[in-house]
Amino acid sequence: MAQGWFSRQLQAGRVAAIARPAVLIVAVGTFLAILGPFGSGAIPWPTIWFYWVGFIAMGGVFGFGAGELIPRLFPNLPEPAVYAIVPFFVAVPVTGAILWLEDALSGHLTLIQLAGVYGPALVISAFVTAVAYAVHRLTESRSGADGAAQAGRAMTDKLPHRLRRAQIHALTAEDHYLRVRTDAGEALILMRLTDAIAACDALDGARTHRSWWVARQAVSDARKGDGRGTLILTDGTEAPVSRTYYPALREAGWF
Repeated sequence: MAQGWFSRQLQAGRVAAIARPAVLIVAVGTFLAILGPFGSGAIPWPTIWFYWVGFIAMGGVFGFGAGELIPRLFPNLPEPAVYAIVPFFVAVPVTGAILWLEDALSGHLTLIQLAGVYGPALVISAFVTAVAYAVHRLTESRSGADGAAQAGRAMTDKLPHRLRRAQIHALTAEDHYLRVRTDAGEALILMRLTDAIAACDALDGARTHRSWWVARQAVSDARKGDGRGTLILTDGTEAPVSRTYYPALREAGWF
């Protein structure tokens, strides 16, 4: 069963990954409260702090939703492009915050007036998104520096954006397509199994069948019998082990 982002982070023990957005929201909200843009400096403390932190949090929800939706609609869109589009969604609740502050909701706004409000809101949203992207890239760079093995881009670039940094559990050939199973879900891509296995050379895994490759860390149990076997993956998937590959896997300690 596919799990949500927060569930996957908790299961992997990545509490910091969950806390990081909250810290960013509070930091940016505090900065805007101190700066007091759009006349908000007239609001007394701590009301102005709750005002900006609350609306930045609302924008964060919009941004997170857009960050999940855009890659699903456009799976081949590069990551920087996704981050570039997100501010246009985040600016919507920020625009609402500014309109509310200026008490403009009680009147009729022309398109020009609305654009005059949306423009500054877009600037704020772009700033927040740029900070989030910088933090994200820094975190990913640290993960790479820690020596975590990654699959080659020859395969990961074919995956939906949401799966490109997920842990690969198994590869399965299905006619001319390849099913990639990860800890964040699965996807069907156009690629040969042999090419995908070559792209996963840095990972600890092995071919178990003419149509299967399995990552060792994804195996939770193993059953053997009559010169062949079955590997049970952490998501409950059963990967077959043929007679051809069983001896080598047994020697390697998979059974």
